Amino acid sequence: MAMVSLSPFSFLCLLLLTLISQATAVPSNIFLNSYCDTSEENYTTHSTYGNNLNILLAKLSSNTQIDYGFYNLSYGKSSNQVYATGLCRGDVKPNNCRKCLDDAGKILRKQCPNQKKATGYDNKCTLRYSPSPVFGILAVDFSSYYMCNQNDTTKVEQFDQVLSDLIKNLTSIAASGDSRRKYAEASTTGPTSETVFANAQCSPDLSKEQCSECLDSAFPGIFTFCNGKRGGRFLGPNCNFRYEFYRFYGPKAEEPPQAAPLKVYRYSF
Repeated sequence: MAMVSLSPFSFLCLLLLTLISQATAVPSNIFLNSYCDTSEENYTTHSTYGNNLNILLAKLSSNTQIDYGFYNLSYGKSSNQVYATGLCRGDVKPNNCRKCLDDAGKILRKQCPNQKKATGYDNKCTLRYSPSPVFGILAVDFSSYYMCNQNDTTKVEQFDQVLSDLIKNLTSIAASGDSRRKYAEASTTGPTSETVFANAQCSPDLSKEQCSECLDSAFPGIFTFCNGKRGGRFLGPNCNFRYEFYRFYGPKAEEPPQAAPLKVYRYSF
């Protein structure tokens, strides 16, 4: 099996992981998961903060001046100021990106009613908002998730080496991106001659070093929880990664040949 080095931070995260299992199939292009942060005092529905949040999310999802898939906005003043970022997968077109963020905002507010701080993961975008700044701040924490296809591969040790090499390549490319986009996608041939597709992404407000750290901290969980599986992904507020045995990104994205049950694993501190 390929050796994957653990940073002290990653090792601590893995020691403290709490498992949440779900045996439901997840079709393409839907809202996947959410994290509702209860560390902040709740806001009331018609409060200034709540109104500012609604205005901010509307501004974010209707901003036609941005065409590269990353949005960073704030609205309000003092204790009622709200900050938000929206990140779409690198192959998603601007109109679809804004639609994804708009849908994610509506669902996230329903799933996290009155929470000032929340993160939502759609199949094609990530949305988060907070009463404190989030731009340029690296967070690989309990708002992060792993999702693993429960169908098994064969020749697991050889596949792990293929996946490890693919991960290194994608991390290098994504981290070297600019302030508009840090995204990489690639495919390779697995040990059974099947094609493995993968992508990796960081929010472009991160530095090259932060992007590498974010992805490096996430990958050990892929080999821990999705080891030998025919698909897996990491969803985090600053970075994400996914691999499948079918092409899931554009321009010729496919539906999975058969919906597979997934398990979801969440960081917990």
